[in-house]
Amino acid sequence: MRLVIARCSVDYAGKLTAHLPMAPRLILIKSDGSVSVHADDRAYKPLNWMNPPCSLREEPFEEEGAVARWTVTHGKSGERLILTIQEVLHDTSHELGIDPGLRKDGVEAHLQELLAEHITTLGDGWTMIRREFPTAIGPVDILCRDAASATVAIEIKRRGEIDGVEQLTRYLELLNRDPHLAPVRGIFAAQEIRPQARVLAADRGIDCVTLDYDALRGIEHEGTLF
Repeated sequence: MRLVIARCSVDYAGKLTAHLPMAPRLILIKSDGSVSVHADDRAYKPLNWMNPPCSLREEPFEEEGAVARWTVTHGKSGERLILTIQEVLHDTSHELGIDPGLRKDGVEAHLQELLAEHITTLGDGWTMIRREFPTAIGPVDILCRDAASATVAIEIKRRGEIDGVEQLTRYLELLNRDPHLAPVRGIFAAQEIRPQARVLAADRGIDCVTLDYDALRGIEHEGTLF
């Protein structure tokens, strides 16, 4: 990963256009080829970004008080991010290695196991492909097929937050590049799902399912319908 702090402006050229005026910003260039531009707020969400596959070209640029121009071009769509660099304040690279992936707590792991065993909880005719389906960025909790034989990726959490939806979004982006699986839709499943996560999931075309841990284990409570 390369981490750059620079005073820069950013222009996006694609289906739409957007402009960020000159200001100090954090630029992350990851080993997967992605480039994202961040401000010192907004939590993890970048101001602008380019997902892989993309290429970065750096060249001198001596207009408008700038010293360099970086052009990030998407390999398929041809969309571009153009960063006009006025001053580089920090530039360093780090080798992070292979990430071991997220380790789930006991409840999440058991929820995954139970749902895999009772996949028809999601609907008649649903079938398993496998648990912990491997991808380049970590395993998908459950990969299965619905009654229409469409591929479905399921991410399971004990408590459903926005970051879980983002995680599933990244998995879906990768899985949908595989012609043997695509199209792949997503289900975000948890014992409790925060309203903000539901809104983001709906915006991404991801379904939300609330899991009843006791019901999956076959424990019924008086006065409760399953």
